[in-house]
Amino acid sequence: MQESRSTDQATTCPPLALLPDCAERAWSRSAIALLQGDGRRSADTHLLKPLFPGLKGISIYLKDESTHPTGSLKHRLARSLFLYGICNGKIRQTTTLVEASSGSTAVSEAYFAKLLGLRFIAVMPHSTSRQKIEAIQSFGGMCHFVERAGDVYDEAIRIAEQTGGYYLDQFTNAERATDWRGNNNVADSIFRQMEGEEFPVPEWLVMSAGTGGTSATLGRFIRYKNLETRLCVVDVENSAFYDAWRTGDMQITACGSRIEGIGRPRVEPSFVPGVIDHMIRVPDAASIAAAHVLSERLFRQIGGSTGTNFFGLCWIAATMMRLGRSGSIVTLICDSGQRYADTFYNADWLKENRIDIAPYRRMLDRFLDHGDFALPSDCPGL
Repeated sequence: MQESRSTDQATTCPPLALLPDCAERAWSRSAIALLQGDGRRSADTHLLKPLFPGLKGISIYLKDESTHPTGSLKHRLARSLFLYGICNGKIRQTTTLVEASSGSTAVSEAYFAKLLGLRFIAVMPHSTSRQKIEAIQSFGGMCHFVERAGDVYDEAIRIAEQTGGYYLDQFTNAERATDWRGNNNVADSIFRQMEGEEFPVPEWLVMSAGTGGTSATLGRFIRYKNLETRLCVVDVENSAFYDAWRTGDMQITACGSRIEGIGRPRVEPSFVPGVIDHMIRVPDAASIAAAHVLSERLFRQIGGSTGTNFFGLCWIAATMMRLGRSGSIVTLICDSGQRYADTFYNADWLKENRIDIAPYRRMLDRFLDHGDFALPSDCPGL
């Protein structure tokens, strides 16, 4: 009887030679090796320390994420999203990839799709900058446009279902695809590069929110390492994040930001308010003015979201100086200003959108040179 059971059991297990071939597993191993190779080559970016004579006792650091191969902070995220999809068995060698994006994430994802030989479709608002659209197309990606920023989600899902593809969904997966405990994420890189500085543990990290994934990574890493550093998240006009954090209502909606890459019409799943110590809402005119001022002092153009970061950093620095505190503050250069030649650096576009950056430019120059931080009289409260 025992021998019969053994024989029956054996017949249910086909010999290894009869199993399907492992072409998909071979492809996934090759794909992961390619992604890991990119990670080794572009793992770290420079930490700049510009000097501003008006900021007595305050050391400013800018983590320059614009030097990644695809020119923005989103290069890290895109690589993580691809690894996440492959390791979960969602991305295979013939998978069509779809993303909802205002530009920079899609540029980076188009790059990785080309690296792996996969079809890529970006769903984005018509208002996306021409330079970003051209960058996506240069990597072989396709652009599908919608009228309103809030329409990108459902349209991306529809296209993924229609093509039998995979929706990368940066807004949901950003915080879960990134290893926030270490593995050379942006937070780990910042604190390693700060070792040996006068104030090696920053008083504050300042970061804007797009998906919310980077701020979640920073906030979690700070807590995981038991550091005294605090996290300030800067939001922009017509974005849901600030009001959601202030009120605790995660269902709040807005019409969507003019500062590409940050601010959202809804609270994204990757936004983790519990790791944020403070939030500031920055007017669009202040964000763009700060981008202009910092560009002039770095001798190269930086993007609008970096302007938001820098304005928030200046607000924190002014508060520290007023309280007689010294220390370091770190923020990120998210991308290059070359992608915004037709918008934030175009006088006609600013006039058409009734954005006057002159008062904020004067204010920021005065602060950086002389330490006097006085908001323009018509500035909304921060």
